[in-house]
Amino acid sequence: MNNTHSAPKGARTPWQVTRSVWYAMFVREALSRTMGDRMGWFWMVFEPVAFVGIMIGVRSFIRGDRLVVNAEFIPWLIAGLLGFALVREGMMRGMGAVDANKSLFAYRQVQPVDPVLVRNFLEGALRSFVFLIFIGGGLMLGLDMYPDNAIRVLAAWLSLWSLGLGLGLVTSVAATLVPEIGKVVRMLSLPLLILSGVIMPLNSLPHWLLEYLMLNPIPHGLETLRLGFFENYKVVHGTSMLYFWLFTLTLISVGLVMHLRFVDRLKAK
Repeated sequence: MNNTHSAPKGARTPWQVTRSVWYAMFVREALSRTMGDRMGWFWMVFEPVAFVGIMIGVRSFIRGDRLVVNAEFIPWLIAGLLGFALVREGMMRGMGAVDANKSLFAYRQVQPVDPVLVRNFLEGALRSFVFLIFIGGGLMLGLDMYPDNAIRVLAAWLSLWSLGLGLGLVTSVAATLVPEIGKVVRMLSLPLLILSGVIMPLNSLPHWLLEYLMLNPIPHGLETLRLGFFENYKVVHGTSMLYFWLFTLTLISVGLVMHLRFVDRLKAK
């Protein structure tokens, strides 16, 4: 008589169950993002185009393009804006993911961390698609959008995507448990845009101020992204991808630990 406790025939492994949950949630999120509105695809592309256009107009008006060393102003600005949007949207979409999917937590297989991971992946994929459209469109318009080092651009883009994931994991727990945190994070979005060197080169600022601003990991990723496009670009003093990744991995770890610690409270909310 065989006493071994083998899994029931046809039973799925935990990984297969998780993968099925992620796939179902991905399809649900993708359909709601792209098909929920008849103009969904249009706005997804037009919104960043309009934003970039406005920013180019504002910065050209104040003659800021003279401050960028060894880089064309418009591609420099586009890389910064799209890289920053990747981080910001990863954080913002992650923040609302738990509340938007709380009806699904009735299913034992679905955990609060799942919608955060799925949303971040979907947002990153959509932003990557928009980025490729910008590169293709810029090249057709005669802009210097062809990267000098495509591998560096790809690595920096994936790094910024990971930072957005880390921020999304932390804010998804914090903002669900304390709604006021969500309001503060939204308010900080615009100041962060300016302080991250997205529209103004940080090199023009005094050194004592730069030391504090470079504690923010976003400029490290953006400057590396820009360096991938312009080989001779003078990055901001103190740019370090080691610091960036230490910060990002810490955020992801803290976010995952928070999800484990508060899983019951998140489901009950």
